[in-house]
Amino acid sequence: MADPSLTSPSATPLRSPNAPLTLSFPFLREGSRVWEERAEQGLPRDLPSPLPTKRTRTYSATVRAHSGPVYKGVCKDFSRSQGHGFIRPSHGGEDIFVHISDIEGEYVPVEGDEVTYKVCRVPPKNLKVQAVEVKIIHLNPGTKHETWSGQIISS
Repeated sequence: MADPSLTSPSATPLRSPNAPLTLSFPFLREGSRVWEERAEQGLPRDLPSPLPTKRTRTYSATVRAHSGPVYKGVCKDFSRSQGHGFIRPSHGGEDIFVHISDIEGEYVPVEGDEVTYKVCRVPPKNLKVQAVEVKIIHLNPGTKHETWSGQIISS
């Protein structure tokens, strides 16, 4: 047993709180009620964290993506300053995340550009996919396009 002569610095005896102690973790654990509530909210525009890039992707994931089928879609939006955007698949479904490092070609994609891409699963759970090997096949007419070097070209 504890020595009754020991007290806290404020001279009041130490005792357990009346309410049960709840701990807050900086992450959500699978199977917890909070995790399940969060999963139901799931916005289609949620960004993966950390952002998977060509540099951080594993070799095996790169090989699987490279050997996969090619899909077509339309660039929904892309922010060069933020380094990412979304593609609307032509077959329908949820918007697909694309990172700036996965865009091939000389132009920065803008809204309405037709693109081809392959998909790669996003770790750690591999539930979401992101577009890789993104190529612009048709520039959106009537819009200004920028090259990666900064030149602006009207199409």
